[in-house]
Amino acid sequence: MFIIALAWWLLAQSGTTETFTRTIDITERGEAIATILAACARCSWAETGREAVALRLSVDGKYSQHILLVRGEAGADYSVTLGELSPGRHTVAIERDPELSASSAGQATIDGIGLKVVARDLIDDWTAQSMAPILHARPNTVGKFTDLPVLMWYEIVPTPRGRQFRYSVIFTNEDGGTATDRLMATWGRTTDIEFVYGAEIDAQGAVVAEEFQGPGHEVPTFKGRHEGRHPLLWVSTDNNMVSESGSTSVRYAPAPERAALRDVAREVVMDRHPWSYRVAAQEMQREGKIVDDAAAGSGRIPDLRRFVFVEACTELENAAVVFAVRVLENGAPRWYDSDRGLREFRVARSGCFRGAVPVPATASAPDAVRFRAYSLPPKDGQTPGPASVRLTRVNRVFVLGDYYAPRPSTYSWIGSVVLPVDGDWQVVR
Repeated sequence: MFIIALAWWLLAQSGTTETFTRTIDITERGEAIATILAACARCSWAETGREAVALRLSVDGKYSQHILLVRGEAGADYSVTLGELSPGRHTVAIERDPELSASSAGQATIDGIGLKVVARDLIDDWTAQSMAPILHARPNTVGKFTDLPVLMWYEIVPTPRGRQFRYSVIFTNEDGGTATDRLMATWGRTTDIEFVYGAEIDAQGAVVAEEFQGPGHEVPTFKGRHEGRHPLLWVSTDNNMVSESGSTSVRYAPAPERAALRDVAREVVMDRHPWSYRVAAQEMQREGKIVDDAAAGSGRIPDLRRFVFVEACTELENAAVVFAVRVLENGAPRWYDSDRGLREFRVARSGCFRGAVPVPATASAPDAVRFRAYSLPPKDGQTPGPASVRLTRVNRVFVLGDYYAPRPSTYSWIGSVVLPVDGDWQVVR
């Protein structure tokens, strides 16, 4: 079975996190995952001074990590990696960190804490948990409630020598890199999703290679330190690349989940956790990036609930693709193009992607989608190779509801349509 030990402690009544301690007995060695059910009175990730309470978690008196209660006043689950625990008695302690908590955030409460331990004989699950990265905070985010790593997932990819375990992280935003409006047009989100670490395992289970995504999106060999088998990484750039060392001691360890991303975009991990859309929107509000009449190219966006999100898949070479959605506005049909007239808002990567385009608040739900292909301009004086775009899937077309959770998709399609480069729009049915 997946879990060799499972324990839950439900409090008779909510308790403050100033001093929260539980002693647990482990019967077999394994990788431990804690799930903490917590709430935060008066917390709002959207409001300066009330963003979150920071909890400091320790195991057997040793600092493990911080947990920021970003999901507000309602009770919510926060799952984190604790590392390897040996058989015997262990103490998990959680306390409020006043220095890293928002000044006007209210009292935090913990309604329950659960623990599961993954056995070594569950090879894939144990291997994935045992190598999950521990992320140290970027120095300019400590106490600033920005670019917080909230979700982690891994994929298992075959290699000539065995398999690679690839770990990616979803941050609430990125303070550097792509502008917010371009992010929405070409990625369909304001979160930042980054591959951070990969480990190749041979048939005998030995680690034969490690890598990480460093500054400049370079992927060098990882030669840094480990805690047990967990690599220690430091978020080091404003677009959330990582390094093998750093100056901060505050760290995070969200428990990784497995994701199979064939024929889907990476953003499906966000779909599993609809609250991630709300947290992302709240960070945009707090940072002043939400403006009702935001123009394309301004770096700002209108309310995220005005966007239509499209997930599609293409086989693309030396070209870019744009989609448009049709809505009814004052009873008349009108198309809204995802590039909004800007070349840099076009999607120029092959595979499955998400994008989003804003429509008027009074518009109807989208009832049609179309696509168009464009050639790429010469780069550095070089002429691109032959251009081609084949559309193979439209997985989802959706909008966000009142609380920013994705509503059910209104459209999907699977087929094969060649989009003429620099040609006309193609409506898919």
